[in-house]
Amino acid sequence: MRTPDEPVAVVETFLTLLADRRAEEALALLSPDVEWRNTGLPTLRGARAINALRQMERRNITFHADTHHIAGTTSSTAGAVESVVLTDRTDFLGYGRFEASFWVCGTFTVREGRITVWSDHFAGGNVVVGMIRGLIGLVSR
Repeated sequence: MRTPDEPVAVVETFLTLLADRRAEEALALLSPDVEWRNTGLPTLRGARAINALRQMERRNITFHADTHHIAGTTSSTAGAVESVVLTDRTDFLGYGRFEASFWVCGTFTVREGRITVWSDHFAGGNVVVGMIRGLIGLVSR
């Protein structure tokens, strides 16, 4: 049986690899049928989710996250081990000199060392404010 710390390490490693622009290594931590959910946006499943992350890197869209809190729990039902990892973080998305930051609450489901569900919740207004701040920072440089 997996220890409770392993799923947390999977999520931390995943986010770090994305930030380090090592998408292919990060994608190895996703289940082939992963579901990527973002508030107010369509859910991306499987190959569509994986391709979207590859495209972010190819298009030079940068990402990193400051994780403020992270916690995980593991349960076993009928022999299947499933873990849920919760994150409270600030995400940074950028392109060139532009960078927007906004608060995100993430829920990750991890099975057998791979992320099967990545669900991010955020306030749309907070994203808009982050983008405006990013534009102001871009113009003021």
